[in-house]
Amino acid sequence: MQVTETSADGLKHEFTITVPADDLEQEITRRLGEIGRQVRLPGFRPGKVPMQILRVRFGPSVRGEVLQSTLQVSSAEAISERQLRPALPPKVDIVSAAEGADLEYKMAVEVLPEIPEPSFADLGIERLVVEVPEEEVDRAVERLAEQQRKAEVVERPAENGDIVLADVEGRIGEQEIPGASGKDRQILLGSGGSLPGFEDQLLGAAAGEHRKLQVTFPAEYAVADLAGKAAEFDVDVKEVRQRSPIAIDDELGQAVGLENLAELRRELQQQLQRDYDAVSRLRLKRSLLDKLADGYDFPVPPGMVDLEFDSIWRQYQAEREAPPAAADPDAASATAAADPDTASAAAAQPAAAEASPDSSGADQSEEAARAEYRRIAERRVRLGLLLAEVGRKNNITVTPDEVNQAISREARRHPGYERQVLDFYRRNPGTIDNLRAPIFEDKVIDFIIELAKIAERKVGPQELLGAPDPAEQASPN
Repeated sequence: MQVTETSADGLKHEFTITVPADDLEQEITRRLGEIGRQVRLPGFRPGKVPMQILRVRFGPSVRGEVLQSTLQVSSAEAISERQLRPALPPKVDIVSAAEGADLEYKMAVEVLPEIPEPSFADLGIERLVVEVPEEEVDRAVERLAEQQRKAEVVERPAENGDIVLADVEGRIGEQEIPGASGKDRQILLGSGGSLPGFEDQLLGAAAGEHRKLQVTFPAEYAVADLAGKAAEFDVDVKEVRQRSPIAIDDELGQAVGLENLAELRRELQQQLQRDYDAVSRLRLKRSLLDKLADGYDFPVPPGMVDLEFDSIWRQYQAEREAPPAAADPDAASATAAADPDTASAAAAQPAAAEASPDSSGADQSEEAARAEYRRIAERRVRLGLLLAEVGRKNNITVTPDEVNQAISREARRHPGYERQVLDFYRRNPGTIDNLRAPIFEDKVIDFIIELAKIAERKVGPQELLGAPDPAEQASPN
């Protein structure tokens, strides 16, 4: 085998590899000999089929197998001999593979970069520490008590605080509003839903009554296609239910399987503390990744960036093309925080990407969005390589027990389908990497945190849960 390096441009290496025809022929003959000892053909005793007959019957398929295996083995040998660490499988382009001639092909391979030895002692990050205020436990108890309130059907017109059970149809003009219609909707009057005026027009309604409600979606409504538009809702009231008074006592604790109210408060306090600790760790991780991204700037394989960008861009386009979210007239809007280095690409929300596709600047908007997401993709690849190198050098691995626990957690997320989830992972072992990767990342992060000098600062819940500071906002995911 002859290997000639034709190009070495940064992390990309290109080679021309030639495998002599004699080597191919020897392997083909050897393989045909193996077949001849096993095959049974009419008129020939086992193991006595002439080579000429074997070549006619099996030669083309055997040659294809030999060429494929030769490509795999010779390319792996070329990479190993030069002690290259491929970032992705090599790309192979056959130049010549005629029968009786040498096999010649070109191979392009992107290698992993030399990653500098990171130092974690002076990262200058802090852990935010929150102690759960008693008044927050009080509010949690009140919310739970609200959920436990019972309601009974009453034969009178609906009042504030009642629950109206109704069938609802919503339209804008002649067009039905997606998600606005439904049977047996439970509407809590006086809850301050996201559609002003909807609940107010149901005050005084009685069972069996039909009401036609005229409302206008707020200009800042979360679903842009509905914002500011007038809508009409047909509501058929089925029942009016009066809720019992809120009772905060030992019976409330017993209603959720605990001994008394004191034990319930302890449980809620511990849950709130776990939630705050999880947010604190998320903020710490985010700060750590930002520091690493700012402190280490080494070249990354373009092919890995392309793959990451393609994944981000597909998700971004799918979210843009998705139909508007369901419009529930009695549901309040919600917001969510996400880890910038593990959440969806849309979490970055570059301003250019938010422009309407119908605007005159759509082309410029898409170009700016692609540039932003490519920058995000490069950051993710660089951080991934850095964390992988830290894990490799420090023998950090994911154990089978940790993978099994992750599979069990995933199964519990789908009640009633646990067996199907377990069967899915058993039949598709490659998908387990999707569970292993975040476990590995968290273990490396924990390892770095142990080495870093982490300052602790006590803060209130609002500061912990509030918007990131400008430095964090400037850091892409």
